[in-house]
Amino acid sequence: MALGGILIRMERYLLVALGGAIGALLRYGLGAWVQALGGPGFPWSTFLINVSGSFLIGIVLRLSLEGALSPEWRLFLAVGVLGGYTTFSTFSWETLTLAQQGEWLKASLYVLGSVVLGLLLVLLAYHLAGRLL
Repeated sequence: MALGGILIRMERYLLVALGGAIGALLRYGLGAWVQALGGPGFPWSTFLINVSGSFLIGIVLRLSLEGALSPEWRLFLAVGVLGGYTTFSTFSWETLTLAQQGEWLKASLYVLGSVVLGLLLVLLAYHLAGRLL
């Protein structure tokens, strides 16, 4: 691979890494603040981060699809910032994309499978980790 191609690829990784760091800091800061306001009875911080991330990725990816954002800005914002902020936004976008393509069964299976399998696997991992202790 030519040096130019390597540099372009490295630039993309750096954009994602920088965006991811920013998104993770936003998630941590906003999450702590919201949870302190909302109290311990409900995971308000995760809820707010997931829904706001979904809203924001809708804006970013629509602007990107319409050509209003460059591929570099899309990487930085959608993959980096919002990926560090929440991957739920990507999940929401992918579900919407499947639904818009008329793939309702795939969209439904994706949602159901992600939620149910995710819950089952966290339960399994929780018990396996307990056995290690």
